[in-house]
Amino acid sequence: QVQLVESGGGLVQAGGSLRLSCAASGRTFSIYYMGWFRQAPGKEREFIAQIGWSTGNTDYGNSVKGRFTISKDNAKNTLYLQMNVLKPEDTGVYYCAVRRMIGLTVYDYDYWGQGTQVTVSS
Repeated sequence: QVQLVESGGGLVQAGGSLRLSCAASGRTFSIYYMGWFRQAPGKEREFIAQIGWSTGNTDYGNSVKGRFTISKDNAKNTLYLQMNVLKPEDTGVYYCAVRRMIGLTVYDYDYWGQGTQVTVSS
């Protein structure tokens, strides 16, 4: 199992910045990718970004490209999301998640943190 704890959310004005962190513990050797997702009230969960835990390869959702940067510190087992030029539509609960690889089997995102609230005021 992998345990995830997010931090860094809060209230910020439009145009501002926030940095989220996600600390992983447990069977971190099985981590293949880590990602960030968000969910706004009344909306479906949205993919934000992901990063290969060994490769560092990154992918971003279209709504955050050029504004958000995902990064990691393998030594600390910590994932980050630097969010710049925040917009009111970025408001939501942000979750980090883990995609595992065990042997030759790659699992979909199946371990999730508790989420951290980000609110962007206009």
